[in-house]
Amino acid sequence: MSPKRSCSSEPDDRQLFTERFDRFYSRFARGYDWFVKASPFWRNWLNHVIPHLQGDRVLEVSFGTGYLLTQYAGRFMTCGIDLNENLSQIAKENVAGQSARAHLQVATVEALPYADDSFDTLVNTMAFTGYPDGQLALSEMHRVLRNGGRLIMVDINYPLEGNWIGSMLTRAWQAGGDIIRDMDQLFDQFNFQQSDREIGGAGSVHLYIATKL
Repeated sequence: MSPKRSCSSEPDDRQLFTERFDRFYSRFARGYDWFVKASPFWRNWLNHVIPHLQGDRVLEVSFGTGYLLTQYAGRFMTCGIDLNENLSQIAKENVAGQSARAHLQVATVEALPYADDSFDTLVNTMAFTGYPDGQLALSEMHRVLRNGGRLIMVDINYPLEGNWIGSMLTRAWQAGGDIIRDMDQLFDQFNFQQSDREIGGAGSVHLYIATKL
């Protein structure tokens, strides 16, 4: 029998939840940058995004230290936001070091600083489980995507077939504070047509491709 899937509850104090994650990344920003660049598994998960980019205008929400940005920013009109100032500064250095161009700023997913229907593609990797309000975050992503635009997301969730290794890994992320949600239900709520594919972590790492209808 596969382990029981158990989605998380949204945090009662959403500001405190965000501040805790922000303090962590402020403290370990350089170490996180090193880890992403040194980990072939992590880089492989992120690189699954690149073949699915479409259109001219791309927004990356929660870009971290910018590893993925450096892989594609030179081919698109690229914007990006991240809440953490230390991560944002490192990302700017990484993008500049690759001679790529991207307009990066400190902002929050709950209030994206862009007009409606601004982007052809929105990228979000290993971040959605760290947001305290999944509905508000996805609502903002939906708002800034044009009709027919594509949301490409990589994140943690339970394996589709419930294998025990991937389920245990997912529960470990959950125990560390990440919020595991019913993504099918969320995408349906905002009228996204989506696919879900396991790309690593014994099925615990998922690639979602969601099109705004």
